[in-house]
Amino acid sequence: MTLHVIDPVRSGTEQLPGGRQLGWAEWGPVDGVPVLLSPGAATSRHLGFGHDVAAGLGVRLISLDRPGLGASSPLPGRTFGDFADDIRAFAALRGLDRPLMVGNSQGAPFALACAAAGVVGALAVVSGADEVAAPRFADALPDDLRGLVDLAVSDPAAAEKVFAGFTAQAMWDMVMSGSPECDRAVYQQPAFAAAYRRTLDEAFAQGAAAGYARDTVLAMGRWDIELSDIAVPVDLWYGEEDTSHSPDRGAGLTARIPGAVRHMVPDAGGAVLWTHAEQVLSTLLKHAPVS
Repeated sequence: MTLHVIDPVRSGTEQLPGGRQLGWAEWGPVDGVPVLLSPGAATSRHLGFGHDVAAGLGVRLISLDRPGLGASSPLPGRTFGDFADDIRAFAALRGLDRPLMVGNSQGAPFALACAAAGVVGALAVVSGADEVAAPRFADALPDDLRGLVDLAVSDPAAAEKVFAGFTAQAMWDMVMSGSPECDRAVYQQPAFAAAYRRTLDEAFAQGAAAGYARDTVLAMGRWDIELSDIAVPVDLWYGEEDTSHSPDRGAGLTARIPGAVRHMVPDAGGAVLWTHAEQVLSTLLKHAPVS
């Protein structure tokens, strides 16, 4: 399938309490149902998804830069809880009440933290990074990943220094080499590749240490997120050919979240956010409050 990629129709920054800036970008009608996006690893607010369906569905998609990525100020030593606090403040400043949310790839645990804190009204986890440091995955990880996970748990500061050496090109190479052919067919489309490379460059503009490194240590370590406290609807989406985000394709993660529903997408990999945007958003909208 050919993907439609368009630039945001609105973008800017919001000053959070304490003075830090949070970068955002929007697609869709300004009076649409607000849907926040916590993007994947080392990507900025400018990529988004569902560009060709957001307006028709009445969705106001708002993609966010996590601290230290893109236009958002860094916050050394931040936690998942800090991100939830940022989103609570952002929603209040923008008059969004409890918006819907999508968490993609490495952005998933940050979105789950928002759900656990009651900041959002419903959540879609799409190709979500799982808690790979959990004991149930002890024998399921490749040796190289197992080593990084063990370091993130035993010495987070040392792990953060390792991840601080990553670059936009290294991230592109890692994604291309580790993705199945069905995903590369998406990522290598000229328009998408150009947008993806731009968002990687923006995410690393402040240096990997400011954002990506901390994100990755948090995602790869033991999560301090009370998944059992989540009291809002959660849908999880995984492609059947996706082997990189969750060793069991989200089965265990789904079981840890009360009432969560897992959707398995045939003939798809980790690019589900872009190849099945309409299904993801339509399902999420069923949980929107009735106005």
